[in-house]
Amino acid sequence: MRLTSEMFAAYVVRRVFADGGFAAVLRRGAEAAGAMFFTLRERDGSIRLLCPAPQSLADEKGDRRFLMEAIADEDKLEQRFAREARFDPDFWVVELETDQPERYLTIVPGD
Repeated sequence: MRLTSEMFAAYVVRRVFADGGFAAVLRRGAEAAGAMFFTLRERDGSIRLLCPAPQSLADEKGDRRFLMEAIADEDKLEQRFAREARFDPDFWVVELETDQPERYLTIVPGD
């Protein structure tokens, strides 16, 4: 059985905090099945975005998987979320400050 989006967000936030990092839910979406996006703040000020991977990259266990997307700046990030909101307003955004996001999330290589 897959965790709800709300439980998954809480799980990731708690694990990051337990390991000394920072995490915060910036946008709450649908409790049961809202798409999850994670912003990664780097020490050099750069931003990366982890987006839900397409179903074609799913594994047999049904784990949530994410693709890395480079974001130039805050304006581009806000534009990306505005486009997503027009498509699906029920998405979540969780911000992470950690050196090892792959410790908490399954990140798959992009094309």
